[in-house]
Amino acid sequence: MANNLEDYKIHTSKFSLITSRVFSYIFLAFVTFLSLFPFYLMIINSTRSNAQLQAGFEILPKEHFIDNLITAWNDTSIFFLPQGLLNSFIVAACTCLLGTYFSALTAYGICVYDFKGKNLAHKFIILVMMIPTQVSALGFVQIVNNLNLTNTYWPLIIPAIAAPATYFYMKQYIDSTLPLEIVEAARVDGSNEFRTFNTICMPILRPAMAVQMIFAFVASWNNFFTPALILDKKEIITLPIMLSIVRSRINSQAGDMGEVYMIILLAIIPVVIVYLFLSRFIIKGVTLGAVKG
Repeated sequence: MANNLEDYKIHTSKFSLITSRVFSYIFLAFVTFLSLFPFYLMIINSTRSNAQLQAGFEILPKEHFIDNLITAWNDTSIFFLPQGLLNSFIVAACTCLLGTYFSALTAYGICVYDFKGKNLAHKFIILVMMIPTQVSALGFVQIVNNLNLTNTYWPLIIPAIAAPATYFYMKQYIDSTLPLEIVEAARVDGSNEFRTFNTICMPILRPAMAVQMIFAFVASWNNFFTPALILDKKEIITLPIMLSIVRSRINSQAGDMGEVYMIILLAIIPVVIVYLFLSRFIIKGVTLGAVKG
């Protein structure tokens, strides 16, 4: 009798475990479907003509992919689509590389050095995070005009180097993972501070820096507000501005929704490539960079 009861408990436990796993897999499959369906819909819509898109939703691709690609590629109203892709990539690449590096360097200095005003500097950087970009837009435009930097990429790249959110994440990561004994040992061996950071600390910080590079690249790539304030020449405008120009024609007879979806598809490809290139660092970076409790 006791053996039968024990067997019943074992079978019940196994059944509960299998049931929970099945429901977990079903839930994960459902979430995955919800995440990927917009991308599938975007690809399908990029293969349909403007008339087909206005007719309603369809689940299967059509035969207008090449037509939409040619239309988007040769649209003179946005100058030249590949130029817009290049413009956006230059700004996004410079922003993510410089912003992540100098934010990590700032966080390293705050964590490693003990100086007067250290806590005040940290609090000031955190307070800057709370100021929306729109609040300082007018003054920013006036400064850009006074320095004759309108229609250049410098106002998009240089301010992005100071990234408070990236600094905060990197500081938490350094506090969690970087042993200060390594820095002290490097100093004893005669290494200067920049060499210590670049050759010893950066390999340790690489996972977190890769994660922040992805975030910074995506934020800069999708940025419409700031470029729209200082760029008005077609040959230097970024991709979000080009997309807004094409979308503004949707309500008129000149609008082509197939072209819009094609530009969106082309705009996502560089982001996916950057993500795939750095994705192996994401899980490790998020795990190790968690805030210490």
